[in-house]
Amino acid sequence: MNSTNGNPEDDLPVVLVLRPPPVLTMFQDRFTERFRILNASDSDLPLDQFLASSDDARSATALLCYGGAVGTSGGLRISGGILRRLPSLKIVVSTSTGVNYIDVAECRRLGIAVANCGDSVSDDVADMAVGLFIDVLRKISAADRYVRKGFWPAFGGFPLGSKVLSY
Repeated sequence: MNSTNGNPEDDLPVVLVLRPPPVLTMFQDRFTERFRILNASDSDLPLDQFLASSDDARSATALLCYGGAVGTSGGLRISGGILRRLPSLKIVVSTSTGVNYIDVAECRRLGIAVANCGDSVSDDVADMAVGLFIDVLRKISAADRYVRKGFWPAFGGFPLGSKVLSY
């Protein structure tokens, strides 16, 4: 790429990251080939001050946020005030299923697209829930710990089943 100051990184689109998702760390090299990642959590400044003082943040065309629904750890909220501090922003991408912590109405008013992962992991979550349910009912994890701690030779077998429901 050709850059006005000779640094090809300056030509890459800026992605502002609020609370980086684990996938960003795992694939950092791939992402930095195509985007200039600006991680707000690398700054000691509060978010409002960081956005006000960073030219890079104002040039961000995408905002990536990891979860962060109000009430969860961190209480991240993408408010209208934050959105208005990012004049180049074109899209807000959430790695969670919900967008209740994003001011979607303000995004719409400012012409900013909003995307999330939707139900992309719903089947996996359902499979895990059923597996954990069976694990609890049949005490599989408890029995595994019992054997690994060496209790089996000393105390004998571990009852794997039990009646949970009776009629």
